Amino acid sequence: MRVLLIHSDYLKYQTKSKTKIAEKIDDNKKKGSFENSLVAFTAVEKEDEADTKGIVENAVKEIMDVFTKVKADNVVIYPYAHLSSSLSAPEAAKKILVDIESALIDHDIKVARVPFGWYKSFEVSCKGHPLSELSRTIKTQKNEEKKEDSGEKSKWYILDKGQLIPPEEFKFGNKDMEQLVKYELGSSESSGEEPPHVKLMKEKGLADYEPSADVGHLRWYPKGRLIRDLLADYVYLLVTRGGAMPLETPIMYDLADDAIRVHAEKFGERQYRMGHKNKELMLRYACCFGAFRVLSDSFLTWKNLPARVYELSTYSFRMEKKGEVVGLKRLRGFTMPDLHTVCRDLQQSLVEFDQQIDMCLKTGEDFQVNYEVIFRATKDFYNKYKDWMHASAEKIGKPVLLEIIPERKHYWISKMDFAAIDYLGRPIENPTIQIDVESGERFDIKFLEENEEEDYPIILHCSPTGSIERVICSLLEKTAVEMNEKPPMLPTWLSPTQVRILPIAERHMDHALKLARELKDLNVRVDVDDRPERVGKKIRNAAKDWVPYVAVIGDNELESGEFTINIRETQEKQPMKNEDLVKRIKEETRDMPFRALPLPLKLSQRIQF
Repeated sequence: MRVLLIHSDYLKYQTKSKTKIAEKIDDNKKKGSFENSLVAFTAVEKEDEADTKGIVENAVKEIMDVFTKVKADNVVIYPYAHLSSSLSAPEAAKKILVDIESALIDHDIKVARVPFGWYKSFEVSCKGHPLSELSRTIKTQKNEEKKEDSGEKSKWYILDKGQLIPPEEFKFGNKDMEQLVKYELGSSESSGEEPPHVKLMKEKGLADYEPSADVGHLRWYPKGRLIRDLLADYVYLLVTRGGAMPLETPIMYDLADDAIRVHAEKFGERQYRMGHKNKELMLRYACCFGAFRVLSDSFLTWKNLPARVYELSTYSFRMEKKGEVVGLKRLRGFTMPDLHTVCRDLQQSLVEFDQQIDMCLKTGEDFQVNYEVIFRATKDFYNKYKDWMHASAEKIGKPVLLEIIPERKHYWISKMDFAAIDYLGRPIENPTIQIDVESGERFDIKFLEENEEEDYPIILHCSPTGSIERVICSLLEKTAVEMNEKPPMLPTWLSPTQVRILPIAERHMDHALKLARELKDLNVRVDVDDRPERVGKKIRNAAKDWVPYVAVIGDNELESGEFTINIRETQEKQPMKNEDLVKRIKEETRDMPFRALPLPLKLSQRIQF
């Protein structure tokens, strides 16, 4: 049990609405006001159920000890779930709180107990002396014994074709996989170097740190914004083709909402909080809060399931440690595609999970980025669904790292994480899929079964790409890894400029502009280097910008109607007509989203950001 003891000048509360676990109360209990009170904000935990009598005795003893020292007039027992992320069953919690109230009354102490399971607003004024704010963790002998017995750690294996192999015995044929395993098992050492993508994102004019904002927030320039928008369009098309329904929800939430507060506490110190008058607000770290509130207010039946809702959070916020914020990899403000799938039962969630594995693998193929995979599950889940986990791992097509967790600590019972490996050998967390068994009940999301009884669903969390910023991070880090093998570049559909036309002399300018406009009208991102530079320098500048196709226009091109294309990927030169170039680009970008170039056609007219 977790208890926060506040010696208050006053406490005022008022109930707002009840949850499904709310106790029945009379009207006089719907609000209350107390002066010179010892307020015991209390969270009853799962382990307290093992010895309810002992936990009540120890809690009463602790409360009475502080009550006597501070000389309060009364005790107020206030249910406060957010103090713990491992809450007991509601009925057990109510009984323990009632028993504490009764025991204190038996000791001739004036006691009030605030209603359990109601959304409430409250005001409290702390007196401010040395004993006015005290936190306590209440345990019993059985609690301590249970804690000692549960010292089991995660077990790690390489899961390869149905075989569980200890990592130290596995023969790695894949450097990325070996680096991932070393990182996860804590055997790799950080070099302290800055990852190459930080330099690249600035050098290529994509993004930079914003010095006037909080650390971990970026400014995006037109090229970087274009890439972000294309990636956002890509995910939108991916999930809506799979039946997802797009939503948009607020970026901040009131922590007076018990469900949101408890869910938020699972992210510990990474919560990005802010105060406003009498409210404590939190900036979202994903789209869960908004999606779950929409779903809890919706009428769902078994016929609707699985139901998929999607939001691109612009932005999500996490209070990453200042020293850990770096480039596009770790930010305090980022863009997260977030898909939530409401499933009728666990079996349906496993079917959906497999489909989402395919979706996540597709993003790696489309981005031309290699993913290594970590599959995680509680021991109970693994033992029960071992065959499913092994079959799902086979979909990856190569060995995966398996973590078996002794007991559930989070809202999920199984998850799959996909990670790219950066230039320094460290993972970049990209797509993820999670089976959530808590949020349906916590947020009071219900659906009507065939027998007309209500039930709570299983919810899958999935980000098919991970944050948009980390996708760009992965793409840039990949170019750094491959730089000695081939010219660095982005996939053609993500390249800000797909074709650059280089007129050799002023007399070639009109023809170059005519060709550029034709390409632009055919949805090709094209620009013209009209600056008074030598053609050799223009070619080098195009190479620095990683332009996939560069066309040089001279006298021969004016006469023949063809132009010589420098192809970056193969380093070849090839004569082409306009229609041939368009056809090639369309083949490379098939099924990918398109946006026009958000910069002037002529390079001479551009701002140097």
